[in-house]
Amino acid sequence: MNEDIENILHRENLTLASIKKRSLAFFIDEMLLSFLLVIAMSDSFANAKTMEDIIILTNSYVMQYILMKIVYQTFFVMQYGATLGKLAVKIRVIDIQTMSNPSFSISLNRAIFRIISEMLFYLGFLWGMFDPTRQTWHDKTARTLVVNA
Repeated sequence: MNEDIENILHRENLTLASIKKRSLAFFIDEMLLSFLLVIAMSDSFANAKTMEDIIILTNSYVMQYILMKIVYQTFFVMQYGATLGKLAVKIRVIDIQTMSNPSFSISLNRAIFRIISEMLFYLGFLWGMFDPTRQTWHDKTARTLVVNA
């Protein structure tokens, strides 16, 4: 583990969130956002006649879904230091420099790189499983850590 990060965690009496907790928080967030998208699209789905219509409809909402995920991640991480999934499992995101909730720009950076990591077959998430500080690509670019609340 990076000695600077290790010293910061020790000084602030913080522990890194486990991969299991982070995975559960991810699952909760994804289910919540998917549910919201289905509700928003329910009228359109009702009008779809075939599976092909549903696929075309779903594909037409990809950019809106990505934007919704970026707004969700940015707002909650900036405002509360955690998304609803992270709040449920009692973990939070902190800025390494300030040891507090990330600023808007850091939260936005983290949210955008999170989407990029998802688009690249979740490789950035996989990276976090083998990183000693459990930092995913979006944590590294934003200089954040996910710790137990």
